[in-house]
Amino acid sequence: MAKIDAFFKLMNDQGASDLHLIAGQQPALRVRGDIERIKYNVLDNDSLRSMLYEITPEDKIKVFEETGDVDFGYEIPGLARYRSNYFMQKNGVGAVFREIPSSIMTVEQLGLPSVISKLATLPRGLVIITGPTGSGKSTTLAAIIDEANRLRKDHIITVEDPIEFVHTSQGCIINHREVGLHTQSFSSALRGALREDPDVILVGEMRDLETISLAIEAASTGHLVFSTLHTTSAAKTVDRIIEVFPANEQAQIRSTLADGIRAVIAQVLFKRIDAKSRCAALEILIATPAVRNLIRESKTHQLASSMQTGKKYGMQLLDDAIMSLYNRGFIGADEAYAKANEKARFRPLLKAPPTDFTEA
Repeated sequence: MAKIDAFFKLMNDQGASDLHLIAGQQPALRVRGDIERIKYNVLDNDSLRSMLYEITPEDKIKVFEETGDVDFGYEIPGLARYRSNYFMQKNGVGAVFREIPSSIMTVEQLGLPSVISKLATLPRGLVIITGPTGSGKSTTLAAIIDEANRLRKDHIITVEDPIEFVHTSQGCIINHREVGLHTQSFSSALRGALREDPDVILVGEMRDLETISLAIEAASTGHLVFSTLHTTSAAKTVDRIIEVFPANEQAQIRSTLADGIRAVIAQVLFKRIDAKSRCAALEILIATPAVRNLIRESKTHQLASSMQTGKKYGMQLLDDAIMSLYNRGFIGADEAYAKANEKARFRPLLKAPPTDFTEA
């Protein structure tokens, strides 16, 4: 048993999502969104480095020593998997570990809208899950892939950095590939995937122009592609994808994206006030013919109106989802206000509305 495993056991016992080990500071956990210090000595750089290297593959140590950054997966059988990131900082080495539960929660267990389950059975197209870091994108994606695994008889390929949720083949054949271990990059894995008879492709993150271009191409040539971006709304996601391309290519990409896109899910996590857990508010954009036309005609500013009028298709605005969580007694008014897009709608819920400089 590695010395660091005691921290992972504590992390699991406390229900923490992340473990922070930073030279020059006490260890800390992120519990229900908040950082909490562990009652432990300030970590010394040399002893922390020794502790970290005990669980680090040799090739990853080499990368870290050369670049100052590295990602990899670590697993404690019977406990959980961990997405590990090492980095250099002012006082020495630092590391953050995100716990990836060994069991995959279903869409129903996560309390997500039923339309999310339907995405798993789409025949083709591009589905994008967006949100800030730590908003539960990987958990939502895992639930969708699990649904596809149970309902379909197809070939699923996942490409991640590192591998997070591990799926056991059920109705589908599933192949997990890790960037840096099984393939050089997301783009090279995507190029290879198109020759590997896939039906469903999960791309952990659309990081660059080439990866985005290949994902759109795969979605347009008969594959169902799931991926993530770090954006805050459905409309901004569409804009972000198009703006990555050179100006002279944007009109063509806008048309290709309009044809290939199937859904955009933007989500935000909240601390529940009625239970020791968290819940997600989702903005859902479904690519109806009207939505496709807005994307094709560069009228993404009108997508919010389409989401308001498209409720029968499962669409919803983020603020409507937040208000629903508030009305059901799941979240508090302060956090609802803090994470809402149109804050004026939530100000009447506050006992002492702040002077919000962001609305000046």
